[in-house]
Amino acid sequence: MSIDPILFMGGSGAIGHHSAQALRAAHPGVPLLIGGRDLGRAQRAAEQIGGAQGVLIDAAADDLGLGDRPVSAVVVFYMDHALAGLRFAQQRGVPHLSISSGIFEIAPEIATYMHRPDAAPIVLGYEWMAGATTVSTLSVAKGFSRVRDIRISALIDEQDTGGPTVATDFEHLNRMLPAALTRREGVYVWREGEEAKARFQAVDGRAIDGSGFSSIDVVGLAAATGAADVQFNMAIGTSSTRHQGGPMSTEIIIELAGEDQQGKALRTRHALVHPAGTAPLTGLSVALLLERLLGLDGQPPTAPGLYFPYQLLDAVTYRQRLEKEGATLRELPL
Repeated sequence: MSIDPILFMGGSGAIGHHSAQALRAAHPGVPLLIGGRDLGRAQRAAEQIGGAQGVLIDAAADDLGLGDRPVSAVVVFYMDHALAGLRFAQQRGVPHLSISSGIFEIAPEIATYMHRPDAAPIVLGYEWMAGATTVSTLSVAKGFSRVRDIRISALIDEQDTGGPTVATDFEHLNRMLPAALTRREGVYVWREGEEAKARFQAVDGRAIDGSGFSSIDVVGLAAATGAADVQFNMAIGTSSTRHQGGPMSTEIIIELAGEDQQGKALRTRHALVHPAGTAPLTGLSVALLLERLLGLDGQPPTAPGLYFPYQLLDAVTYRQRLEKEGATLRELPL
């Protein structure tokens, strides 16, 4: 299948590299444009990735400075406050995926979509690891007849920097929104101060002190499952693998409570662990989303609309690709 190049805006960082690697692992011939404000850096990244071209992005121009160069999809790896990538994608009628906005910043993107809902498929890809958490959680939730409580706890290893853009985005999110959006007894509330503090158990059993984080996973999982209580917590520290003497990893603890298929009380704990950290896990999500959006998976391309990643990603395919990278979704003792 021959397609036009996919534009990676801000794709010269770690997540852009891993997204390209994951996509090329399944589709070696897919062409890429690595776009950035620094042409030299974009060109160096394109050379490292291979089969890609570095291009200068002019966010103030309607055509992003690309002229009539064909593009099949747009992925934005940084906070695009001007929505330049989204407007360009709508003009071209191609899919748009953004992974870095905060839950409090979705209004401009949604408003832009609402005025041209039939222009292109738009993915709100700023779930934790661009869908890895929600897809895994909803897969576990299939064992329940009713989910009442969802608690997600992400442990990022302090050595897992993710690159300067990721650090800047996190700083922005924490500064702009110190309170954590949470669903409690069916009502959305903001946890702040002492209420925002959290403690969870890592994969290796250690008690980890963290704090609430306003991830869009909260509203997506609440809408998908009907769970009355949903919260997302995060901590930066020593991952379980590194604590045990191995290399760092990233881990996401998924705790569910509700009723099983027979109506009996059921509680589960699972962990999604990627041995190489956050960037490869996010990159895998981006690659699989692009495959689905463009029809590279053999199915028809995604129709125009507004989507969460979990509405597009196939759980079975996702898990198979995870395992190829050495990542696991496994059950933990209660």
